Amino acid sequence: MTTDHALLNQAKQWLLNDPNPYTAAHINELITAVESSSSATAHDELSSLFSQRIGFGTAGLRGRMSPGPSCMNDLVVIQTAQGLASYIKRRSSTNAQDDLLKAVVGYDHRSESKYHLSSKQFGMYTKLVFEQAGIQCTLLDRYVATPLLAFSVTALNAQVGIMITASHNPKADNGYKVYWSNGCQIVHPLDGEIADEIEKENNLACWMDYGKKLNQLRTNGGSFDGECFGLSDPITTKHMEGAYFATIASSGLVSATTSFTSTGKLPKFAYTAMHGVGLPFAKRSFETFHLPPFHAVPSQCDADPNFPTVSFPNPEEKGALNEAISYAVKNGCDIVLANDPDADRLGVAEFCNGAWNVFTGDQIGVLLGVWLWETVGKNCNKPVAMCASTVSSKMLGAIGKQEGFLFEETLTGFKWIGSRALALQQQGYKVLLGYEEAIGFSCGGIIPDKDGVSAMGVIGTMACHLYSRNNTLTGRLQKLADKYGEFVSNNGYYRCDDPKLVMNIIDQMRNGGKYFESVGGFQVESIRDLGSPGYDSTTMDKKPTLPISASSPMITFRFSNGCVAQFRASGTEPKFKYYIELRGNPGEKKADAEKRLQEMSGVLLEELLHPTLNGLVIPSCL
Repeated sequence: MTTDHALLNQAKQWLLNDPNPYTAAHINELITAVESSSSATAHDELSSLFSQRIGFGTAGLRGRMSPGPSCMNDLVVIQTAQGLASYIKRRSSTNAQDDLLKAVVGYDHRSESKYHLSSKQFGMYTKLVFEQAGIQCTLLDRYVATPLLAFSVTALNAQVGIMITASHNPKADNGYKVYWSNGCQIVHPLDGEIADEIEKENNLACWMDYGKKLNQLRTNGGSFDGECFGLSDPITTKHMEGAYFATIASSGLVSATTSFTSTGKLPKFAYTAMHGVGLPFAKRSFETFHLPPFHAVPSQCDADPNFPTVSFPNPEEKGALNEAISYAVKNGCDIVLANDPDADRLGVAEFCNGAWNVFTGDQIGVLLGVWLWETVGKNCNKPVAMCASTVSSKMLGAIGKQEGFLFEETLTGFKWIGSRALALQQQGYKVLLGYEEAIGFSCGGIIPDKDGVSAMGVIGTMACHLYSRNNTLTGRLQKLADKYGEFVSNNGYYRCDDPKLVMNIIDQMRNGGKYFESVGGFQVESIRDLGSPGYDSTTMDKKPTLPISASSPMITFRFSNGCVAQFRASGTEPKFKYYIELRGNPGEKKADAEKRLQEMSGVLLEELLHPTLNGLVIPSCL
């Protein structure tokens, strides 16, 4: 085996900066094995760890906790924080009051035992970096839900916020989510500019011996909890949590939605935190909304980084709610509410007509939108707006046209939804809801990010109102369909580990620039391509109104029969996603519309994606 000197030099340079003795020891073992030519496996592993730097993409970092620049670890976090701090300092260089620059950092419970990596430690290093840069940094002093961090950014007038979490990803992963001063996840061009700053040589080399400093603080300050290793913060999680729930209480969401009667039957709720941090925040949400206490699923209520009962802790994944539903059945609960591990998403299931119905994100979004319109919007002294990602259902938009509120579509990703919500607020609108089909909801403008904690209170209040009048969430959804029309959907994904293959499939759909006029006999009404250079058959100049992206293309086909089919690659996971929705004909039964949708979906997926030819893999869970 030929010695790869470039790889070895890169790894040795890494060791000069790595403050973690466990990750450093592993890299050193690999270097020794490669230098002695004793292990091809060691060479392959070292090459994998150093093949590329983990990308600073959708609102930050996300990846496996492991040594090396391609993974999430202490040195990657330090380098990222140094680049981020440098960027903030450079942007504020014309401001003489640099000492007023602020950052706030939150973390969840994720950890990796082999290399002693954890969200908490990533948070501690981030605080050290920012203070070394002369930026005041509040490190919230215990596990927090992501919505609380987003809220804290604007509440503390911080320039930046960092939430250390991998959200709903598997247990091996962690992430570094970045929020800007408006409380919204960073968008273009900030993400690219920050990524460039991180890559600068002076930010890749540690500014100080962080490992030594951290050990000193541990020795002097004892336990981290409460005092941040001797770096006392004036703001604690308890204070921010109080401010967050006070904002919810005064937002109009509570006072306007407590109209259920005391004589009717109220639903019995089961709640799962999916082994995440959500339980204390969920309890306080129910208290804030004056709802009866829920029943926490015992096997999933505590924050556990091993996620022992669910390998993929995402409430929208098929089967993810099985444990909670089983508990609900045994305890006579009517409704299951589920947060993902960092509590920014909300899943809902209901026992109705003898079966459990797990609601899609679109169904929850429609229920929330109409409820907020009826309880808050109709009597609002401002024009009302709602927005959703373009891959979400078109039903709420159709309702808005009929009822008189503005509905707008955005690019996928809550950073775009939140950014648009803020822009609409500046234009004088009361933005009651932003949502995405991936069970993310922002109610009442509490924060410009998805918030499974406040949304849980709103959906719980709605359920109590309906049950007290002998109705259900399922029944309410059907009445909306009867009034506004059936919207049936088939959303899913193929696993695709090769980004080049995704681009090839997108190019095949473009048909050499001569976009298809029909697909499998179904007439195409319009096409929008949000890849570079962009195309929209409905505009005068044939250019799309939404931003385009060469790296994250998305194609939308609208058909003459009312079907909308959209295709894109996930920004955070190895998935090629599809979203196919069909609006039923007037008077058409849901079952008939679903049958037409399934038949059409099969044709579209085969004709446009050629899954067998392209080697696309259907996940076993589907």
